[in-house]
Amino acid sequence: MKNIKIILITVVLSLAVVVALQNTQQVETKFLFTSITMPRVLLLLATLAIGFFIGIITAGLLRRKPGK
Repeated sequence: MKNIKIILITVVLSLAVVVALQNTQQVETKFLFTSITMPRVLLLLATLAIGFFIGIITAGLLRRKPGK
């Protein structure tokens, strides 16, 4: 079982490196009144992080039981 976890982690990290290396182009992102130019991989990571934290917050709010 330990070997399977190591292999899975290695595969996921390898795929992440490939995605990062293939997405180094600069992209312009417009948000409200600002425009930001950044590498596409940073935009992907920022979007992933925002979604992750929204998921954690939502799960925490749904897990709470109303007080009596």
